[in-house]
Amino acid sequence: MVAGSTALTGRTPTVRTHRSRLASAGIAGLLLLSGAQAAHGAQATEGAPVTVAADNPYERGPAPTESSVEAPLGHYSVDDFDVPSWYVRGFGGGTVYYPTDTSDGTFGAVAVSPGYTAGKETMEWLGPRLASRGFVIIVIDTNSRFDFPASRGDQLLAALDYLTEDSSVRDRIDPDRLGVMGHSMGGGGSLEAAKERPSLKAAVPLTPWNTDKRWPELRTPTLIVGAERDSVAPVATHSEPFYESLPGDLDRAYLELNNADHFAPNFSNTTIAKYGISWLKRFIDDDTRYEQFLCPIPRPSLTIEEYRGNCPHSS
Repeated sequence: MVAGSTALTGRTPTVRTHRSRLASAGIAGLLLLSGAQAAHGAQATEGAPVTVAADNPYERGPAPTESSVEAPLGHYSVDDFDVPSWYVRGFGGGTVYYPTDTSDGTFGAVAVSPGYTAGKETMEWLGPRLASRGFVIIVIDTNSRFDFPASRGDQLLAALDYLTEDSSVRDRIDPDRLGVMGHSMGGGGSLEAAKERPSLKAAVPLTPWNTDKRWPELRTPTLIVGAERDSVAPVATHSEPFYESLPGDLDRAYLELNNADHFAPNFSNTTIAKYGISWLKRFIDDDTRYEQFLCPIPRPSLTIEEYRGNCPHSS
């Protein structure tokens, strides 16, 4: 347990556990290399993150570089605790990951859902990876492992409500800066959540599955991640029509993973993390320092089969 974390006991059940994860000092050092900033077109020089942050009060952490956004951990040290299913309403419990440092103010929050028949452990790799970039993350278990996307969407929203209203880290969260992610039916659930709550700032469906193929009513900036070899939710009948149905004036993107299958999001994946982090930072934190990784449109590569999107982003 980190120093000062006893203040978090508030309404948190005594059965929770803490597992500290500390970002390496080497990564923090990479973040401050002004030469790397210049290589990616950043306008700032050494010391500029403080100046830029004054212009945008939601920016968190040093200016990003290619190395820093791809690293397993970011600038913030992270702690976590488990939330039992019997302690919450509307979803099946989960694990909360949060930055231990509160000196930068409040953070945005993201709820993450696993896929059909899967538990939270399949998506937990995203917890520390996202939280160490300056987010409060809850990776949920669903009420039933057989819940369909509409139910998973409701559960993602219930998890966000728990974070912002009842959790012991609620004072660390800006309730106006929230997002959702999910895999498979959890990805379909993230679309459902964005449809139901248009105030969400970002949605990142990962190899999403849903019987509803059209989402013209969405108003949440959405990055859809498909997989070239997905045989469970083939991109031709899921991710691609989902993306194409989004409003043309919405900030949206479609990333297709090269030579990947439906279960790629269940394992640590640098490409998913890089673009997922950049999307969340860009739209939840309004952090335009991450625009460099989204615009111009990334080109096909060993890990990217295709990328579509609107650039520059309007939000």
